[in-house]
Amino acid sequence: MNRFSLKVAIVTGGGSGIGKEVATRLVQEGAKVVITGRDEAKLMKAAQEIDATGQNVSFFAGDIALPATSAQLVEYTTEKFGGVDILINNAGVFASKPFLDVTESEYDWFLDTILKGKFFMAQAAAKAMNKRGGGAIVQTGSLWALQAVSATPSSAYSAANAGVHALTHNLAIELASSNIRINTVAPAVVETPVYNTFMSDEQVKETLPTFNSFHPLGRNGQPADVAEAILFLASSNASWITGTILPVDGGVTAGH
Repeated sequence: MNRFSLKVAIVTGGGSGIGKEVATRLVQEGAKVVITGRDEAKLMKAAQEIDATGQNVSFFAGDIALPATSAQLVEYTTEKFGGVDILINNAGVFASKPFLDVTESEYDWFLDTILKGKFFMAQAAAKAMNKRGGGAIVQTGSLWALQAVSATPSSAYSAANAGVHALTHNLAIELASSNIRINTVAPAVVETPVYNTFMSDEQVKETLPTFNSFHPLGRNGQPADVAEAILFLASSNASWITGTILPVDGGVTAGH
């Protein structure tokens, strides 16, 4: 029996990187999955790669920063696959910018996408999970919410993710009686397409290797490294774990 047989999962930010990796593994282990993101073409391509038959995966394009999107996504998933058991609350954005240069619109972009998006997505999913007698939520937070890194100034991004971490503790307590668990992974540098959103391919190729040594284990993370942790927390193997922030960071939080 696969770990996720008969389970229905939503994966936000499921078109690439960590989200796509998690969605792929969920389908391989028996789940029905809806991936979401803003780019419909990217989602369609990802869904095709995850499951060419289309029987176990579907996609829904929308901006998670708008709470209405979360409600529509849950409705769509319920119509398509019958309900929601697992939410991988993964969608996020990243860019590094000195604090003194951050504009209000940039601040809003981080807070709305990362924190507001995860807040209302979790709320919509939890309401659906209540109808199934419980469920599991796993969020992607950030190492940068646990410690600042001078090489990558990211105050608004970090503050938004600190909110995600705090949300994890609060929802764990509030939703425990509903048999809904919530945990969050806090990754360090993971080689995903997020860096291509603010750097050229050439810059990414030059910059990312310079971060290998930032991690005591000597290398940047790969989507699979984080996906393994997320899948464990989403599974019944973690049935006595809720409200945790798990650094998946190659040893960075241990010290330098």
